[in-house]
Amino acid sequence: MPCAYCTSDDIRERVVEGNELAIAFLTNIPIVPGHVLIIPTRCVTTVDALTPEEAKAMEEMRRVACRALRASCGAEGFNFAWNEGAVAGQSVPHLHLHVVPRKRGDAGVYTYEPREFLYRPGSRVESPVEELRAIRKKIRAHISPSSKPSAT
Repeated sequence: MPCAYCTSDDIRERVVEGNELAIAFLTNIPIVPGHVLIIPTRCVTTVDALTPEEAKAMEEMRRVACRALRASCGAEGFNFAWNEGAVAGQSVPHLHLHVVPRKRGDAGVYTYEPREFLYRPGSRVESPVEELRAIRKKIRAHISPSSKPSAT
């Protein structure tokens, strides 16, 4: 059964960068503005299911996203998180890495327990599409052709 990431048309509207193996897109329920998810284009549920090429592409995509988030959002640091399996809080059965840009004084959480940090009831509200488009444009302006990840 296809997952929400594989079948969602609105994710295309939120993609900040991508290639044939991995994409980075803005989550519609961010912890802070600029909160990005990085996924392999192939639907897998665990890190161990990635091919070496997919793992490399995801890591390169993370680096590109972080550089762009530092420049576009003033990120001073990052929280990185992924959950494997429903028992660990994985809500979509498609591997995804959360990249949460952080800066002093932001409204995000500072102690980390995955189920509280990412899934606190009422702590995250859906962002308006226009806001996501504006943030996407700002981030993409800081991704140069030379910083794009290679497919291999």
